[in-house]
Amino acid sequence: MSETSSQALWHNFLGPSPTWYKQTIIAFLVINPLLLLVAGPFITGWVLIGEFIFTLALALRCYPLQPGGLLAIEAIVIGLAEPHTVYDEALANFEVILLLMFMVAGIYFMKDLLLVVFTKILLNVKSKKMLSLLFSLVAAVLSAFLDALTVTAVLITIGVGFYAVYHKVASGKGIHHEDHDHGNDAEVRDTHHEELEQFRAFLRSLLMHGAVGTALGGVCTLVGEPQNLLIATVAGWDFITFFKLMAPVTMPVLACGLVTCLLLETTGWFGYGAQLPENVRRVLEEFQEREASRANSRSRAKLVVQGIVAAILVIGLAFHLAAVGLIGLMVIVLLTAFNGITEEHQLGHAFEEALPFTALLVVFFAIVAVIHEQHLFTPVIDAVLAMESNVRPIMFFAANGILSMISDNVFVATVYISEVKSALDAGEITRAEFDQLAIAINTGTNLPSVATPNGQAAFLFLLTSALAPLIRLSYGRMVIMAVPYTLVLGGVGAAAVAAFI
Repeated sequence: MSETSSQALWHNFLGPSPTWYKQTIIAFLVINPLLLLVAGPFITGWVLIGEFIFTLALALRCYPLQPGGLLAIEAIVIGLAEPHTVYDEALANFEVILLLMFMVAGIYFMKDLLLVVFTKILLNVKSKKMLSLLFSLVAAVLSAFLDALTVTAVLITIGVGFYAVYHKVASGKGIHHEDHDHGNDAEVRDTHHEELEQFRAFLRSLLMHGAVGTALGGVCTLVGEPQNLLIATVAGWDFITFFKLMAPVTMPVLACGLVTCLLLETTGWFGYGAQLPENVRRVLEEFQEREASRANSRSRAKLVVQGIVAAILVIGLAFHLAAVGLIGLMVIVLLTAFNGITEEHQLGHAFEEALPFTALLVVFFAIVAVIHEQHLFTPVIDAVLAMESNVRPIMFFAANGILSMISDNVFVATVYISEVKSALDAGEITRAEFDQLAIAINTGTNLPSVATPNGQAAFLFLLTSALAPLIRLSYGRMVIMAVPYTLVLGGVGAAAVAAFI
């Protein structure tokens, strides 16, 4: 029998998502206006945050852009936020939007060089402990001078590259096979299923170590995270001053974070410790040998160009010569111009990964607009400012950490540093107290926020990337794998703030 129009509409709504998921989203949309009438905008705003987090938590059931976007549209329609506020939030984060649009695409055109370099690292460093430590440390160093999202984009490109190479072989095809869908397991041979699952676990642990590394390094310098630059601008700190003031907290956290990496790989707790299967190693070695044998003057010239542009990228970002996104656009122009990529469809593939997440981030700004207009964080800020000066830093650290876990750490930092600056201007706190609270705000928004993917943009980017479903990295699994790091980064950070700030 042919389906009715209502049945067709229902099947089309959120596509192949489970029926219970569709029903839940509809229930949210029905309940919110009623709750606004009964409980008011403050309670409804907090419920909306919970609903949006629900869509992020089930990102593998349905990409959060659609359900989260419906919730954001409804929030504006029922008056929880004004459209111009959403625009203002997006405008305030325009550098981040530019970064996602262009830098991630720029990294796409550098993937040949990255795959060669990291394949050599993967195959030459046989110890999983040392490999994990290296990934975390390199991610930390790069994030301190570049940007966590840029480093995460590199990690995603590497992960997809490794996975695609082995998936071809596991599906009974040769390494040379070009037309292969590595997202479809239908052709995977029975003898390779167990190895594929172990390889997924190996990549999950490696990528999580790297992602946490971006947080360890990103907190250290004013260019590491967007909110760092914001805080440094308000406080009037330069690069060296920022690093020195943060060091009493960030250096112990960095050391303990790296030790945690080694302990997790040693114990195998929380989903870590998976080894690279020997058969997968052989496949990757064959891939490396094949790529080396196929090298010619043109391919080597491409790698040289990518290496030169990579150096230009590092210099441009380290010295903050321009907005990160504009540097990314420069990378695209240089790599495509000198490597002969001139057709429109060739360029389009580079933007497939970044633009859905960019759209999701703008939707997230709508939720942030609700937080801003309904003053959802105001009670917490007022309560902390009313405390004694000697306990304010640790309480600011805790409050920022908790709120950053459920919201956006850039927004949390923006709200808190603005309030603290207002208190300084009003003479309610001294300059020394302001510096202490600014340090607590920066470390509080950067460290405990590793607890959830929505806490940090880099983590959310990893969760919603094309790599996450390939290696079965769900929201829940990501939270579980982040637990030990959350305890260590949050605990050591809090102890350092209490002891040294």
